[in-house]
Amino acid sequence: MVADVLRYYAGLATKIHGETVNTNETAFTYTLREPVGVVGMIVPWNFPLLLASWKLGPALACGNTVVLKPAEQTPLSTLRFGELAIEAGLPSSVLNIVTGGAATGEAIVQHPGVDKIAFTGSTAVGKEIMRSAGESMKRVTLELGGKSPNIVCADSDLDSAIKGAITGIFYGKGEVCNAGSRLFIESKVRDEFTEKLVGRAKKMQPADPLDPKTRMGAIVSQQQMQTVLGYIEAGKKEGARLVAGGNRVSVDGSKGFFIEPTIFSDVTNEMKIAQEEIFGPVLSIISFDDVEQAVDQANRNPYGLAAAVWTRDIKKAHHISRQLRAGTVWINTYGLMDAALPFGGYKQSGFGRELGAHAVEHYTELKSVWLNMG
Repeated sequence: MVADVLRYYAGLATKIHGETVNTNETAFTYTLREPVGVVGMIVPWNFPLLLASWKLGPALACGNTVVLKPAEQTPLSTLRFGELAIEAGLPSSVLNIVTGGAATGEAIVQHPGVDKIAFTGSTAVGKEIMRSAGESMKRVTLELGGKSPNIVCADSDLDSAIKGAITGIFYGKGEVCNAGSRLFIESKVRDEFTEKLVGRAKKMQPADPLDPKTRMGAIVSQQQMQTVLGYIEAGKKEGARLVAGGNRVSVDGSKGFFIEPTIFSDVTNEMKIAQEEIFGPVLSIISFDDVEQAVDQANRNPYGLAAAVWTRDIKKAHHISRQLRAGTVWINTYGLMDAALPFGGYKQSGFGRELGAHAVEHYTELKSVWLNMG
């Protein structure tokens, strides 16, 4: 997808334009779209190169220069990208890659020569960036956390919905901002669905990420593993029923940090594990009796990045999609992405959109020009 994104914006580069506007007979008026200037980009450790490409593509297509900071846990793919950019003939100083931790990111945000910040990461850090960027009135776009609801209606294709639920939470070990970590299941099919879901989850045992047969890799760091295990303990204490996983796993002599695919049943929407982003392979199952109840609970969360609904009733599907407060809604699928379709969140999942033609708006300044014809 990195190649797809760059190819998409390479094509869009020649289609960024202003407009002529009819105002009155004494003036010729038009608009220009000009580069913002220097864009500071801070990307996280999950999908490090992909999430960088989402920002690099539109920024470069619009004529900006870039200072890019990869996460301190995952700098190598970004540095290799920089080498390839030089090899491809990108002009000197257009793309600048700076490695480091929080202090480096803070320096980019506060630097007076940086005109815009594009950040993907946690909501807590996003809020700090907003406060800091406000001092110099930098433009900011934020793609932050999520606690995405995945709603399964009784009239759906249950086998497909089970596969979608597994992909939604366990792809990338759940270290995915749009992970479907809240699974709403209609009560009349809850037991059947849960039994099959648990059976599939138990087959996804963590193993060596370099083995092509492995379906569950390692958590990124010891710190993140401890965070995830802490949420699992919180779920137990709050009364949720652990029906799968919940433990650290030893792989190849205890190398790496591995956690079993974990599923909690009998979760209420007010529990910590249903409200806070865990960023790990932990799924909370919440049952509902009618669709309006499910939509109401799905929206009762500070995040609004993505959501999904499973049903054979197309009218119901479109109705639910309209009601869900999320930047992306999938119907009878989960997690599909395309370079041409915008991605971003509502509420504390951030603001602004990445991917698609709409991203151009965030990497250009709009200028109005008046020519007196009198």
